[in-house]
Amino acid sequence: FWGWLADRRRDAFLVLALTWGSAILAGVAYYRRREPRGIVTHLLALAQTVLIAQVGLGLLLLSDHRRAPQHLHYLYGTLALVAVLAPWLYAPADRRRRLLWFAGATLVAGALAVRAYMTGT
Repeated sequence: FWGWLADRRRDAFLVLALTWGSAILAGVAYYRRREPRGIVTHLLALAQTVLIAQVGLGLLLLSDHRRAPQHLHYLYGTLALVAVLAPWLYAPADRRRRLLWFAGATLVAGALAVRAYMTGT
């Protein structure tokens, strides 16, 4: 059961594709001076949800005494979680600037997810 649930390559690809793809799409929407709505906001929310779910899955694996080879894996995973949650507290009220905050935070979370994957293999 754990082998299927914690397929690292599949999970990593899903998180990376969603974080990088949604951040790039949001950056393009910001650059074109478009109002954030529709698919852009939904993809950003999906990327955040999948990243949070991956952290939850990691905690489940940790509770079953399955450890990562390096302790830095946990640091990068925690920092990625903090990165996607930070705009909820600090982003400005203006919708377009808020979009830029969420896009940047999601991009940082994607970069941290790459590092977490590299230290966890």
